[in-house]
Amino acid sequence: MKTALVHDYLAQAGGAERVAAALHVLFPEAPLYTSVYDRAATLPSFAEMDIRTSFLQRWPFSSRRFHKLALPCYPAAFERFDFTGYDLVLSSSSSFAKGVITPPETCHVCYCHTPSRFVWRQQEYLSQRSARAASSLVSAYVNSLRSWDIESAQRVDYFVANSYNVARRIRKFYHRDVAAVIYPPVETTKFQPVSPAEVGDHFLVVSRLLGYKRIDLAVEACTQRGLPLRVVGIGPDLARLKRLAGPTIQFLGRLPDEQVVRELAHCKALIFPGEEDFGITPVECMASGRPVIAYGAGGALETVIDRQTGLFFPEQTVDSLVHALEEINAYSFDPAALEARASCFDTSVFEKQILMLVAEALEEHRQNNSIACIDRKSLAQNKSHLPLPRPLTENFNLAESHKADYPKTDYPEPYTALHQNTVLHQNLGQNLV
Repeated sequence: MKTALVHDYLAQAGGAERVAAALHVLFPEAPLYTSVYDRAATLPSFAEMDIRTSFLQRWPFSSRRFHKLALPCYPAAFERFDFTGYDLVLSSSSSFAKGVITPPETCHVCYCHTPSRFVWRQQEYLSQRSARAASSLVSAYVNSLRSWDIESAQRVDYFVANSYNVARRIRKFYHRDVAAVIYPPVETTKFQPVSPAEVGDHFLVVSRLLGYKRIDLAVEACTQRGLPLRVVGIGPDLARLKRLAGPTIQFLGRLPDEQVVRELAHCKALIFPGEEDFGITPVECMASGRPVIAYGAGGALETVIDRQTGLFFPEQTVDSLVHALEEINAYSFDPAALEARASCFDTSVFEKQILMLVAEALEEHRQNNSIACIDRKSLAQNKSHLPLPRPLTENFNLAESHKADYPKTDYPEPYTALHQNTVLHQNLGQNLV
């Protein structure tokens, strides 16, 4: 089976890039098509892959600092890629990669991290200082980019959402149902709990320091109460955060992975104050046997179990977070239960579900193409209406071990496969109650 992978751009080392790398593990012979590739700014594993870049790579926009200045050119960059002869195109997209044009016989599965923030959630996107240079471009082209974003979403044969949170957005903005919700891969086996005697009394933040991640809430809340807080990460918001910080706040900068593992295992709790599409760090913290204090919105509602693996604070305010920091002292969290919860999001679960979904999608796509060919002939013979395509019947949502873990007021309604598959709809519903 000839397969191609597609990713928006390789100019940072975030969760989306880790998903792209994980997909390559499953399809090691597949080339990875992308707009620009900045080797120094992204994961080192990409250096071993067959990376195929667009014409933008030859422009001054290929570096981490400037790639967002080329926003109006990205649609053309992805539409120019040629996927003739491929059986499967698997895109990892939060913006442009889903917009590739594939032949009718090629099955395009898009793993969607989120619909494009710069057209659907502009204020959040522009709150990142790295995106402010592109703000005038976003404002000038937002209408055309939004139209292209909707149009290009219709080219995808099967959408996979990285959370129910994102599945809601796909349905809202693209008017498409998702074939599956498959959570991003987390290497949970890298993390291990330590003995209670080794756990510190300090709180921890592990994050890129960007405005929309609301690290300021953690800094202000811990400063207000004189609580020790260690902040791991770098970003354009660092100077502002330092101005807000009192003497109990430590900024550790970027740390090697092995040191981040130690930090997670030894903290009193992780503070996760932003609203994320999914959020890998809370899962890594639970795998380390430590609880999470999270803002009760977004992907955290699908990973953290309130009062079992952490606590939610309901409002994105300092006072609300302060209350949670004080309330957590009343709870005892079992490291084994935290590890068990985290294992539901392990890389092995992701790999199994992706391979199952791809197999089903390819089979359905082949049958649909055959049906279309037969029915073109039948229409010429003035025959009746086209038969419905065979829907996906496999259930690809949550790991079986946490079927009943959602707070019942928080999980969204189940999503169906394409063509309103009743069987899958019922299966999803049964797995959420």
